[in-house]
Amino acid sequence: MIHRRLLRSVCAAAAMGLVWAGTAAGEFRAAIAVRNVTPEPLLPVSGGVGPSSPTTRKMGELTVRALVLEQNGTCVAICSTDFLGFPGVLCEKVRAQVSRVPADNILIGATHTHSAPDCYGFPDESGNTSCDLAYLDTACAAMAQAIDAAAANLQSAAVKIATGIARGRIAYNYYAEKLYDPRCHVLQVVGRDRKPIATLVNYACHPEVLGSDQGILSPDFVGPLYQRIEAKGGGTGIFVNSAQGGMVTADCRGPDGKDIRTWDECIRIGNLLADEALRIVGDAPIQDDPSLLCASTTVRLPVENDMLRAVVQLSPLGFKLDEEGGVATRIHVVNLGDAQMVTIPGEALPNIGYYLKRKMHGRHNFLLGLTNDAFGYILTKEDFDSFDRYDYITRTCLGERTGEILVTHILELVNASPRPAAASH
Repeated sequence: MIHRRLLRSVCAAAAMGLVWAGTAAGEFRAAIAVRNVTPEPLLPVSGGVGPSSPTTRKMGELTVRALVLEQNGTCVAICSTDFLGFPGVLCEKVRAQVSRVPADNILIGATHTHSAPDCYGFPDESGNTSCDLAYLDTACAAMAQAIDAAAANLQSAAVKIATGIARGRIAYNYYAEKLYDPRCHVLQVVGRDRKPIATLVNYACHPEVLGSDQGILSPDFVGPLYQRIEAKGGGTGIFVNSAQGGMVTADCRGPDGKDIRTWDECIRIGNLLADEALRIVGDAPIQDDPSLLCASTTVRLPVENDMLRAVVQLSPLGFKLDEEGGVATRIHVVNLGDAQMVTIPGEALPNIGYYLKRKMHGRHNFLLGLTNDAFGYILTKEDFDSFDRYDYITRTCLGERTGEILVTHILELVNASPRPAAASH
């Protein structure tokens, strides 16, 4: 049965033209590296489509982080950047500068802080942008350096992987309070001495406690999250957002119902999420020499939204539309031990996230949102432009078919890949 299943997977992968890397057992190694990318002098910050807001001060530092995993010659980099989004055109600039990890195995996401410089090149009403191309080149170079630095310092390691409900007042859905996924997925890399090297937190929440209109440059609650993980012995932290679209945001509501938009509130939420992540992974069994697989494929998405088409065409970053007015993006599946991870190139709504996790094959299923691209909100065709509450997210979605196309291709990729080791179903 196992051989027939593997043969079917191989045949399906060949038919899809997938790039596969690694399935055999062997020593597992890992490392993480961090680079500071706080601009000096400070730059305006972006909270979404439209002009950026000027800044006068900073709270915390912006960083880029690379967690590199290697087993039996297969090397995969899972990266996080403290930006609203990190579009595919910038990801390609990073990959072109990396020498130690194959380009197809580099996954780059954004935490989605609303208090960092514009990485899209959003035009204002006159078609101008506050996007600083020289700064973005510096950030791309720093990300590439972090990846190569981690890959150059790999050490023998093992992993602990766990899933659990993150308790306490961390996130809620602004549109419908309980319509969000409270599960936190945690990957902790430990050395052969069993001491943590890195802790990856995968959780759905907008880091927008401060927002873009207070004149503050900041990683938002993600900065305190990292500090807390390190202070409590969890190694270096790395945060990858999940299906936080429409509109899963930080629960910074005070007793009067108004948002508490302070750095102290960022610390409260970041510390709480860090504590919960470390609690969830604390008693997880250690997986020595976990198998590692990385597969990817390219997906084409039509751009049916006039506003987003204008952003693509007016941005100085060099976005490209194909002859039919669509864009191409890369999606990944990564199997590590008994976990499975897939990438989503934008902000998927919670119902899409729940569905994907239910159809994936890991004991622990991670959704790496805003990874490899940042194409706005991702809705199902049933939700698209269907009621007033979703007017904004409809206006910032590529089109009615985006969700359906992505779900179809992600699950094709998942089903064509071998199942994670010791999967629960």
